[in-house]
Amino acid sequence: MDDEVKSFSFNPYHMAVQQFELAADRLDLSENMREILRQPKRELTVHFPVRMDDGSIKTFTGYRVQHNVNRGPAKGGIRYSPEVTLDEVKALAMWMTWKCAVVGIPYGGAKGGVICNPKSMNTAELERLTRRYTTEIAIIIGPHSDIPAPDVNTNSQIMAWVMDTYSMHQGFSIPAVVTGKPLSIGGSEGRNEATATGVLFVTRRAAQRIGMPLRGARVSVQGFGNAGAIAARLFYNEGCKIVSVCDTSGGIYNEDGLDPAAIVRHKQEHGSVGTYPQAQHISSLETLEVPCDILIPAATEGALNAANAERVQAQIITEAANGPTTPEADAIFSQKGKLLIPDILANAGGVTVSYFEWVQDLQSFFWGVEEITSKLQVIMDSAFDAVAQTADTYHCDMRLAANMLAIARVAEATKVRGIYP
Repeated sequence: MDDEVKSFSFNPYHMAVQQFELAADRLDLSENMREILRQPKRELTVHFPVRMDDGSIKTFTGYRVQHNVNRGPAKGGIRYSPEVTLDEVKALAMWMTWKCAVVGIPYGGAKGGVICNPKSMNTAELERLTRRYTTEIAIIIGPHSDIPAPDVNTNSQIMAWVMDTYSMHQGFSIPAVVTGKPLSIGGSEGRNEATATGVLFVTRRAAQRIGMPLRGARVSVQGFGNAGAIAARLFYNEGCKIVSVCDTSGGIYNEDGLDPAAIVRHKQEHGSVGTYPQAQHISSLETLEVPCDILIPAATEGALNAANAERVQAQIITEAANGPTTPEADAIFSQKGKLLIPDILANAGGVTVSYFEWVQDLQSFFWGVEEITSKLQVIMDSAFDAVAQTADTYHCDMRLAANMLAIARVAEATKVRGIYP
């Protein structure tokens, strides 16, 4: 995901609940079960001071939300952004619950965020903010309770600070408290590429489902952060033609194809993809509408909506980002017969390899990248097939099918465990 600017104002939590209710209706879920599953188990809001390098004190607001833990410990990223809201974090925590359930890994959903502008802060300030935020949420995170990970504007270094801070409080090293760490302190091979690799696996499956050859397919990637840039490279290596990419500065389009490696070099040298010379310059939103066969929205929520869904030309839409498509756009895509692979399935490669990292940390026994990639493909292919079968059984789109499959699994765990006391 990249830190794309949201294209319009909407409430992601309302959207998440709306998606939940649609699936609950088809599952004929009882009102009692809906009451349990439609809202988070726990919401923590913290306000904490941080000393800035100029000597001033700034107070920041942070959140950690655990949506449901009936299938296992809570799992979910931490994002740093001026646009973080409690409702956004609640929505992302709910989606994480369904994401873990749809690929069958034993986690519940959580999410965290701090309202800040990390691009205006230096490394020392970010470290102090991270360590203080970790201290504030340490009352609910832990290797068997809630395991954070990187998200928008956070990375392996920030996870290292989280892990170290938590470990200092305990008096000994606890690598399994976070995933997405550097390899030197218990990170996993393949974690950095995991989301994009999962996107490739499910898109390959989707192309087979509709009889589209992947080699030669035209691909547009909205968002050129970690997931988007790596996805562009992986699809390019599969023989696809990358016709358009973008970041927050703008987009580029070339119907003859683009070289993702050259674009990465250009962005490293010039700070953006929008000034890449060998392409037509377009807006970030136009990346969603260019002529292509496969569209990969890899930015933030709400990019595909009622205002632009009619102009999307791709036949397959693979949601590398969380919540990039509104229910209104979903209805339009379904009506037009497009195959949309929903976020809770499409980008679940990240949390799946995070699960592998957690297991390796708990065992203190690590696997090679080939084994990790092989295990990931088995899980992603199996999850895609289960969602496709549900879609065929209920004559519905893939999002509704994925939500139904996930919600049914969480409801079953909730029912079996019962209500305490």
